[in-house]
Amino acid sequence: MPLYEFRCAADCGPFERSFPMADVPGTTRCPRCDRDAVRRVSPPRLGHGSSSAMNLLDRTKRSAHEPDVVTGPPPSTTAGRSAVTSNPLHRRLPRP
Repeated sequence: MPLYEFRCAADCGPFERSFPMADVPGTTRCPRCDRDAVRRVSPPRLGHGSSSAMNLLDRTKRSAHEPDVVTGPPPSTTAGRSAVTSNPLHRRLPRP
């Protein structure tokens, strides 16, 4: 169930309550002073978390403004590899 933010009329500060999306009230009772508190519209908390996906998104955003500086091309990964394959199935492939 999502969390909804409410603010008390007596300025007790904001507090959160969890309700089903179909049954969200416009007001609820303040836990401190027991007065009516109205629901506030607040942004969703989509960027909170420490998962690897969130870290990847953060690095992607940061690289748009602070790209990594490189001094040259990456090292070749074909060193030690043969240009000719020994797999017999590759003989049937069309040649370039």
